Amino acid sequence: MMKKITFLFSLFLLCSVCFSQTRPTAPFGLNLAGADFGENFPGVYGEDYYYPTEMELDYFAAKGFKLFRLPFKWERIQPVMGGPLDTAELKRIIDFIDHAAQRNLWIIPDMHNYCRRKVGEVYELVGTSKISTNSLVDAWVKIAKALRYKKNIWGYGLMNEPHDMPSTDSWFQIAQQLITAIRIVDSETPIIVGGDAWSSAAKWLQFSTHLKDLQDPANKIIYEAHVYFDKDGSGAYKYSFEEEEATEQIGVNRVKPFIDWLAKHKKRGFVGEYGVPDDDERWLEVLDKVLAYMQQNGVYGTYWAAGPRWGNYKLAVEPINGKDKPQLKILARYLEANERTK
Repeated sequence: MMKKITFLFSLFLLCSVCFSQTRPTAPFGLNLAGADFGENFPGVYGEDYYYPTEMELDYFAAKGFKLFRLPFKWERIQPVMGGPLDTAELKRIIDFIDHAAQRNLWIIPDMHNYCRRKVGEVYELVGTSKISTNSLVDAWVKIAKALRYKKNIWGYGLMNEPHDMPSTDSWFQIAQQLITAIRIVDSETPIIVGGDAWSSAAKWLQFSTHLKDLQDPANKIIYEAHVYFDKDGSGAYKYSFEEEEATEQIGVNRVKPFIDWLAKHKKRGFVGEYGVPDDDERWLEVLDKVLAYMQQNGVYGTYWAAGPRWGNYKLAVEPINGKDKPQLKILARYLEANERTK
């Protein structure tokens, strides 16, 4: 009898975070950053880094957003390579996913490591003698085992912005090993593969077109590109609109290679990061045009960024003293991309 009661109670708890919403076609959303903050690992939670709150989910859900990319750090979820996942850190991730599920929201857990891991004071590349690919595979298999029953995960974000890899096919080989290993423990959850060279949408054909040959037995790969509109495409926006040589069409021009590639190869994809400063209305016009172009072409995205403790970061759309940031009036116009017709 006691076992039956325990089972029913567990079932009740499970149902309390049940996810009832059908998967939307192409929802726009935001990055809720904070868990990726800091260079001190693992660091002190609440001082070095932070997870977004339920209040933030409520605020942005009320604006109509359904998709949230959650950056986290490998060094924190698995402090020792090959070791167990950190239970406290895993709970923070699961709690956030469950809070989102209660609100019928979708989450992308995003390993925000640039295909690197900090060893001592140095960031070492994955796929080298310092950080083996098998170490990363081990981490993702354990993460997938822990999260595979969460029905509101949009996809596993394998790695944020791989760049400056040892060879042109290094990231391809790493991504394929990750996909193959994850599929042994989870055949259902989509897998999100960022492009090489900082996932640049503008340089997708130069650095990432070969990713089309990745094999997934579940056929659920989602490709991820990033795009910013300053002169060097870094998103730093160090200079004025004129000095950055920006135009209203610069966003469309930079994202077009990726969008055309998706259509040509009949692949699924989204733009995982884009953002503009809040100090010049012309940047808002750039944002408006690129989001309209994405929407028309059936490609959605997540804005960079929201989340706790951004302070005066000029790209952030976290409200200050309850006041909406200027970028939000543009973002709120684009809540879902049109269904692709070709």
